[in-house]
Amino acid sequence: MLSLPVLCLSFDYAGTQIAAGDPRQRFFVSQGAGLLPVERDREREAAARAELERFGAVELGCLEGYTESYGSSADYLVALEGDAHAYCAFSAQALPELRTQGFVVRIDPEYPYQVLAEEPSWYLDLQPQASPDSQRSLPARGLGRVVPASERLDWFACEIGVELEGRRINLLQALIELLQSMPDASPRARSAWALPLDARRYVQIPRELLDELLDVLRELYSGRRASPQGPPLLISRYHGAAIQALENVLGRGARPLQRAGARLPVPPRASAGATETASLELARVPLLATLRPYQAAGVRWLLGLRAENLSGVLADDMGLGKTLQAITLLWIEHGLRDTERPSLVVVPTSLIQNWKRELARFAPQLPVRIWHGATRSGADPAAGGARVIVTSYALLVRELVRWQAREFHYLILDEAQTIKNPRSAVREAACSLHADQRLCLSGTPVENHLGDLWSLFDFLTPGLLGSAAQFQVSYRTPIESERNEDQLAALQRSVGPFILRRTKEQVAADLPPKSTFVRPVRLGPAQRRLYESIRVAAHADVRRVVQAKGISGSTIAILDALMKLRQVCCDPRLVQVQAARRVTESAKLESLFRLIAAERAEQRRILVFSQFTSMLALIAAGLDERGLRYALLTGATADRQRQVDAFQEGRVELFLISLKAGGTGLNLTSAETVIHYDPWWNPAAQAQATDRAHRIGQTRPVFVHQLIVAGSVEERMLELQSQKRELAERLTGTASTPTGSDRRSFSEGELSSLFSPLQL
Repeated sequence: MLSLPVLCLSFDYAGTQIAAGDPRQRFFVSQGAGLLPVERDREREAAARAELERFGAVELGCLEGYTESYGSSADYLVALEGDAHAYCAFSAQALPELRTQGFVVRIDPEYPYQVLAEEPSWYLDLQPQASPDSQRSLPARGLGRVVPASERLDWFACEIGVELEGRRINLLQALIELLQSMPDASPRARSAWALPLDARRYVQIPRELLDELLDVLRELYSGRRASPQGPPLLISRYHGAAIQALENVLGRGARPLQRAGARLPVPPRASAGATETASLELARVPLLATLRPYQAAGVRWLLGLRAENLSGVLADDMGLGKTLQAITLLWIEHGLRDTERPSLVVVPTSLIQNWKRELARFAPQLPVRIWHGATRSGADPAAGGARVIVTSYALLVRELVRWQAREFHYLILDEAQTIKNPRSAVREAACSLHADQRLCLSGTPVENHLGDLWSLFDFLTPGLLGSAAQFQVSYRTPIESERNEDQLAALQRSVGPFILRRTKEQVAADLPPKSTFVRPVRLGPAQRRLYESIRVAAHADVRRVVQAKGISGSTIAILDALMKLRQVCCDPRLVQVQAARRVTESAKLESLFRLIAAERAEQRRILVFSQFTSMLALIAAGLDERGLRYALLTGATADRQRQVDAFQEGRVELFLISLKAGGTGLNLTSAETVIHYDPWWNPAAQAQATDRAHRIGQTRPVFVHQLIVAGSVEERMLELQSQKRELAERLTGTASTPTGSDRRSFSEGELSSLFSPLQL
């Protein structure tokens, strides 16, 4: 049997109550010893009924299935349509107004939708809680021993509620259920929402307040729960900014807020600099370099994080001096504080010598140990008083037991996107180390997708973004697939306080301009026919594999097919099929040599990047035929520095570089022209390479040329790059781009576009 809140309407005639449904037009009332006839005022009664209907009441007889519940009662019954929020809105808004209009309102003591008449006093309570079993503990505070997880105040049970009649009523579970019921939009359809206090009483939440509460809860909740018997929400100490936002919301205006439990640290705002202490420490740094203003601000931001025992990502654009800022931080920590534990810096092998040079150049007083190659001697890398140890990711994995046995002050990962794969051995190794503070250096915190960002923050702040599966449900799918703006904003609020990113356009006003040109190349007839024949066959093969395994299980087959098309665009000689041997033309290679001739005529020195080392070999052969001198850098190059010096010192005019070998750790400011022979899946692969020349120290304008075959898979790759760029820009709040390696997943629409016929 269905039930609804029911109103029983009656009218008072000289003290006699007449039910609205009473059919009599005339009746008698007692007056003295006799009876007085009374005529009903049907017009005023109709006006009263219309007033009730204005507030949402309808005749009970109009609702199927309800009249039988009340038998043969002759009363004029009206019922409210809607839900608990509508019923409470009637109680809170309609009833007071009806009273002012002269209605006498009586409420049954058992009526289940009674609303508090006054604004309640809110409270916010945080109590220490054991870390969830599924998450690793956050780094311990201080310089003593590594504190066991059971002793750390890393996690807190959170309560949000109201105080009523001397007792607290936790409303957090009701708020979370409300959040889950409207995941895609803020609750703007109502002026107020109601949350239950007990079996019969509710508190109304104005729409504006609820909007702000749910905005913060989206960030805090993110799918995390304790056990069913435990508190409904666990948060980490990295949610200090969100808790502060909750305090501001709940205590705004006339709403009193009671604050209980622990206070979480609040990360420093990048725009606000840092503490006075941090500024004084920075002023005492005896570096052999003058920090630019934005670099000094970056160091103050890092010191502010350290003061609150928080970790973060220094994500400045390539070439803005992340290494120098990290060295300054290390000098303050070890040169001024004399910290007991050494710090460990983990870098790609190609950057070992760069860190060695930079440390010797800017902080020669700092005892440093380079743990790599022949310098590895003895059992303890910190032997001899080394305060900073620099090693490679490869040695971190290979000698993991050595690193796990020691406790570090700072654990710094340079080019931290190296740990983006959540299942990789290098990420697991980095996450297993003990350190007071953790810092990631990466100009590219988002590479292929948002999962890369999760990997960084799982290393820095385990639990902040939930598990990988929770992150997929709460953020990746809504943002990447559904373009959910609310979840994107929630993710920005979660990670924003712990990412500092500045672009060259923002902070390096003295950097010379960079001009970028996309240069379309049109294939000749033979090369075009080869492209189409390979495209048709490859697309058919891909469709068969996708039909059998689905898109997610067909990644290798898809990438292999696309690779063949990209190779045709570069040069038919790269394609290992019989038909390609009969094609002698290479439109893009010819275009490259024309461009090189034009740039040399302007006396510009040139960098040429390609993903394919075999393509670089073909370019080198063409340069040999033309008598042009060049340097060559690939993963097989034995002496990187010798090649770099040859170019920087002017002994050669061109530098051929593979993207993976030359994307990081090079300062090539003697170049004015950068040529990208072939596009990569992620735009910052090109951006990183370009930044080898367009960086601090460059004094001349830089010209960037990207060669693409018009109408081909290369042109469609640029369209996919722009979509990734937009997401990364919005997430970091900058105009920069993400970087990365080959794309790993595709949608059906993207596959259709990539394998579509060559457009002329």
